[in-house]
Amino acid sequence: MPIPLKSWFVCVLVVCCCNLLMVSSKEYEVGGGTGAWAIPKSKDFYNNWASDNRFLVHDTLRLRYEDDSVIEVSEEDYNKCKASHPRFFSNNGDTVFTFSRPGLFFFISGVSGHCSRGQKMAVKVLEVHSPPPQNQNDGQISPPPKATAASSRKTTSALLVVLSFIFLLFA
Repeated sequence: MPIPLKSWFVCVLVVCCCNLLMVSSKEYEVGGGTGAWAIPKSKDFYNNWASDNRFLVHDTLRLRYEDDSVIEVSEEDYNKCKASHPRFFSNNGDTVFTFSRPGLFFFISGVSGHCSRGQKMAVKVLEVHSPPPQNQNDGQISPPPKATAASSRKTTSALLVVLSFIFLLFA
């Protein structure tokens, strides 16, 4: 018995949705609920916030601010609170920055004096499918890695594909 065209369409639709799940990204509002890229109460505020989150390639940062700017700089410029060679600059008040590669990203305010008062942030970005680090702990067996969002997306996608093919067989 041939498979109806409608069933093929449903199958293709499910596979496309699965691919979207696997390449999805997340937008992070810088500072969480504070709502603004501004001089913080604590100099470590933005770095603490960044270290509490897990950023992946293709994720985005949203920075909202008034009468300010955001600059991506080198680690050296970050440590000196200078923008000698900016990699990215925006002063539109509502900046969305996309992480295009894994590694460290350094952001500072473009307003003089703001960086030295804590308006700066270092962000570590991971590969979407990064393997767990090798543990060099004298031959001891390490516990299995915890499931990540990427691995759960793969599992969900695989399950949806299998279920769609089962549906096709019985439709």
